[in-house]
Amino acid sequence: MKNLDLYCMCLNEHHVSNVKKLGYIPVGLGKNEFSKDWLRDNTGENIAHKNSFYGEYTFYYWFWKNILPNMNENKWVGFSGYRYHWASNKNLHSDEITKIVNKDNFNNYILKEIPNEWNEYNLILGEQWFVDKYKLSKIIKHGKKILIKNPLSFLKNNRNIRLHFDIFHGIGNLDKAIDQLDENERDDFRNFTRNKKSFNRENLFICRSKSLMDGYFKSIFKWLSQCEKIFGFDLKGYDMTRIYAFLAERYLSYWFQKYGKPLEWPIFFFDTNKNKIEVK
Repeated sequence: MKNLDLYCMCLNEHHVSNVKKLGYIPVGLGKNEFSKDWLRDNTGENIAHKNSFYGEYTFYYWFWKNILPNMNENKWVGFSGYRYHWASNKNLHSDEITKIVNKDNFNNYILKEIPNEWNEYNLILGEQWFVDKYKLSKIIKHGKKILIKNPLSFLKNNRNIRLHFDIFHGIGNLDKAIDQLDENERDDFRNFTRNKKSFNRENLFICRSKSLMDGYFKSIFKWLSQCEKIFGFDLKGYDMTRIYAFLAERYLSYWFQKYGKPLEWPIFFFDTNKNKIEVK
């Protein structure tokens, strides 16, 4: 894509034609076979063996160690995937696009060039996802222990990031992880999780500051390495197996909001593995 290196992370070879037509850079994650058209996170300096637990962060690590050092300071660089896509404009919110997008109109909604609105910013984050909207049935299914112990915690005003993480990723796990943070981030991030009801969705971002990206990667990978001492890798179930990616998603929102100048932008869901498309 002109003036933007957008890396599209996929799990299967068949995406390569569409990724290239969009002008994106194809990235192959996981253990499947990929052609030479793809960048892989298991080359150079890497942590590809952690992909089942880290998700897209194994590629972020690879990018940080193998690409970022040789980049210019003010170049637009971003990340997307085969299921989550940056929208072409801000006319609709993320959830609105997700409801109406299909294989026939997909081309109308996906980002193909840098919008003019980005000129005043150095960072693009996904629109906020609000944690206080989950249904009572999910509270009963996943948060029964918390509900019995403290029913008032589920009043809408009390539904914060910390409560949501406790429900879906283990009671107390977020606080245990925050305890491993450097002192200069620990209190601020803890306050963020207890006072905020939303975070930027999908662990994706677009940035035109080499130094900002480097600062984030240094902070997040140091923290996740410390968290490994607490949680290890003998993890069961999707909500725990990917705990490092779920922790990183909350931290990404906090860190970039604190140190960057972000513009929020729609990211819509459309699984191109299940819905075969042809980019035009």
